Amino acid sequence: MYFPIANIEVNPLVPPLVAFGISLFTSMGGVSGAFLLLPFQVSVLGFTSPAVSSTNQLFNIVAIPSGVYRYLKEGRMLWPLTWVVIIGTLPGVLVGAILRIKYLPDPKNFKLFAGAVLLYMGGRLLQDLLGKKRNPDAPTVEERFHQERKNSAQTTGSATDLPANRVTVRQWTPTRIVFEFYGETFTVNGVGLMALSLVVGMVGGVYGIGGGAIIAPFLVSFFGLPIYTVAGASLMGTFVTSVAGVLFYQLLAPHYPGMVIAPDWLLGLLFGVGGFAGMYCGARLQRFVPAKFIKWILVVCLLSTAGKYIWGFLF
Repeated sequence: MYFPIANIEVNPLVPPLVAFGISLFTSMGGVSGAFLLLPFQVSVLGFTSPAVSSTNQLFNIVAIPSGVYRYLKEGRMLWPLTWVVIIGTLPGVLVGAILRIKYLPDPKNFKLFAGAVLLYMGGRLLQDLLGKKRNPDAPTVEERFHQERKNSAQTTGSATDLPANRVTVRQWTPTRIVFEFYGETFTVNGVGLMALSLVVGMVGGVYGIGGGAIIAPFLVSFFGLPIYTVAGASLMGTFVTSVAGVLFYQLLAPHYPGMVIAPDWLLGLLFGVGGFAGMYCGARLQRFVPAKFIKWILVVCLLSTAGKYIWGFLF
């Protein structure tokens, strides 16, 4: 099947199947999978114009609602964190879209930028995984949460959420977010997170992943938040900023007649359908999967893709 905007020919079953496989695993870490779909589109399908960024964001719009629904149903959507991420990343995504069109239309230069971003993200998560625990003998909140879900499923045949397994907001001000999860209290600096989200949004706007996707590794590594509490907020942030990104690219398209900027709607929808199913399954399975395993999935995906991009630029 030929996709004229992307200027590629591919079997229509390939995009949804690839998106399903990627989203199934990445959605467990609060990442839509767009950061891996973009390399697939660029390196495998040969979709190299700036329109690949807006098409990637279109995938987010279609795919993410199913994952958000599961986290809402399980009481693990941390709304204060979600809104801070959205407020910070939204303007950054719009600025990033302009930077992508004006300064990174060349696929080779874009690959170097993308590789550097992914390398940093993977490095931060790897450092978090290899770092020593403060108290090696005491299980972390993530380990206790996973073990509780596992035990509940084994003894009762189901994993119905207990009140302790839900995220409870204790304080929410412009400068401070305090919430409780599984008996532990976590505090987030609202101003610091918003500033970080702005920078992340710019990077995400250039890369075409909405911005919220990059924030998940930062929330885990910089702020020390449990992966089980940030996944829903990260996905919701990615959804909102992706909507803005697609609209912005579409509005900019008439002003750049010699460049393909607007998304390939059919290709993006095909990716989105597969991602919709994959994210629902991933969000549903997340509570049964060890947090460390989820982080390792993200690290391997990030570093392998970064290595491929940087190697391709240098050689």
